Amino acid sequence: MSDDDLVSKYAAEALESMKIEAKKRIEDVTDEVEEKRLQSLSLLKIVDSDDIVPALLSRLNEVRAALDGHGGGIELTSYEIVESSNKTLNIVLDLTGACLSCGAAPGTLEGVKSDLESDDEISSVKFSSALLDTFDDLGREFILAHGKVEFVD
Repeated sequence: MSDDDLVSKYAAEALESMKIEAKKRIEDVTDEVEEKRLQSLSLLKIVDSDDIVPALLSRLNEVRAALDGHGGGIELTSYEIVESSNKTLNIVLDLTGACLSCGAAPGTLEGVKSDLESDDEISSVKFSSALLDTFDDLGREFILAHGKVEFVD
């Protein structure tokens, strides 16, 4: 087995272990019945209700464990309903709580974007440019250079 093969094997094992641990952490802090209810809701029908943020959170995978475990969250700052063959949402989010200015924010943002864009009712996820103001200059440069997300006003 080559060094590259060994590294790939360990990386795959570590990733699987992290997924299992994240799932366990999410299950420890959420109500399974409520999560299923939130996941069954149409985002298009609840976009203006108090259920929208919990419903968005219920659609997150491993990144949710980081949000919940570190005292962070998300906030829907704006949205647009896209009329095409089927209606979808373009949403703009902000991070809340301890997630602001966290060094892991680029990964958190990418995870949130990826998880939510896999939902059939969401066509795009962008983030509020106000979020950039919570970072110092170095953090802002880093997230703009390495974060695979878009910021809008």
